[in-house]
Amino acid sequence: MNTVIVPVDFSETSLNAASYAAQLLTGHYGVTMVLYHSYTKADEGANAAESLEKLKADLMEKNIVKMEVLVHEESDFVDGLEKAARHRKADLVIMGITGKSAIAQVLFGSNTLKMAERKVCPVLIVPENATFSPIKNVMLTSDFKSTLNTTPSVPIKDFLNIFKPQLHIVNVDNEHYISLTENYEAEKQELQQMFAEYNPEFYFMRLFDVDEAINIFAESRNIDLIIAVQKNRSFIGKLLSGSRTKTLTYHSKMPIMIMHE
Repeated sequence: MNTVIVPVDFSETSLNAASYAAQLLTGHYGVTMVLYHSYTKADEGANAAESLEKLKADLMEKNIVKMEVLVHEESDFVDGLEKAARHRKADLVIMGITGKSAIAQVLFGSNTLKMAERKVCPVLIVPENATFSPIKNVMLTSDFKSTLNTTPSVPIKDFLNIFKPQLHIVNVDNEHYISLTENYEAEKQELQQMFAEYNPEFYFMRLFDVDEAINIFAESRNIDLIIAVQKNRSFIGKLLSGSRTKTLTYHSKMPIMIMHE
């Protein structure tokens, strides 16, 4: 992982995400954290750049991390952020999300979810009340369907190799609510081989409400971060477009990384 972009609109939510990102990346000297801000009116540029430089100085005073700033005039926030991620060949975007009010969700939360839907790079969503803790336990959600072809093992392993957490692989397909199947066991073996070097632990949830299962498990196992793979046809595929995503991301206390198959 070389470049991580952190968009900042100077709201409390985005500032919390920037603080989380700085703590997460502290000590990883090969990674550059880019504080990004876009504005729509030309006369806003100078003030935005000054504010971003001040934020950079404040964060670097508390955290040991290589940091840059990037300020652009853009008519569309998400398009501008995607372009910046492509131009900088970003490995990750870290964004905040808020659940304070419907207006706040529309303004910043919706942009976060829109960016997560783009396939330029993984997006790490940091809930507004999330506080940083070392990444010791990571939950990988899977529907145990076509795992060999749909699990982005390389970016997942890249992340695991940096932080070296315990990996917990959790079934999130409510079709297995009644019983396990031979296909399920076969897919489990595929995942076991795929992540063998991380000694993954596997879990099957007998709860029909997948959101509830994920949150209960995360709390019981002291999960520090959730990795969810967005598929075109699956529960996770629907995660970013339906009410389930809002339930999971707006009310979760831990960061959620969205990756694409």
